[in-house]
Amino acid sequence: MTDARKYRDRIYIVKDIILTLSEYGQLNQTALFSFCGLNISKHKGILDNLEQNEMIRREEVEEGKRTVTTFKVTPKGMNFCREIIEPYEHLFPRSGKSSGNLFKLGCLFFI
Repeated sequence: MTDARKYRDRIYIVKDIILTLSEYGQLNQTALFSFCGLNISKHKGILDNLEQNEMIRREEVEEGKRTVTTFKVTPKGMNFCREIIEPYEHLFPRSGKSSGNLFKLGCLFFI
């Protein structure tokens, strides 16, 4: 039996895509999804949405008989990551990440 993957919120998928593109400069779709640990058929809609909102830019280059599509992050995408997603992650850290100054809530049951 294989290990079940943990659920990742959409906002963190967006952040992973933007940061991966900023780290590598430009990537094709397969490499991008591979580096981010995403499934192309499940998460292509997120990529299309980011492009539609001008967070990333698609570039098509002809290489012989085939067309290679690469993606790059835009300044708008970097600003969105810095101004929206990073404060969000600070308030709601991903599970598994803990900060020393965060309080862990627990339950106390009286019987």
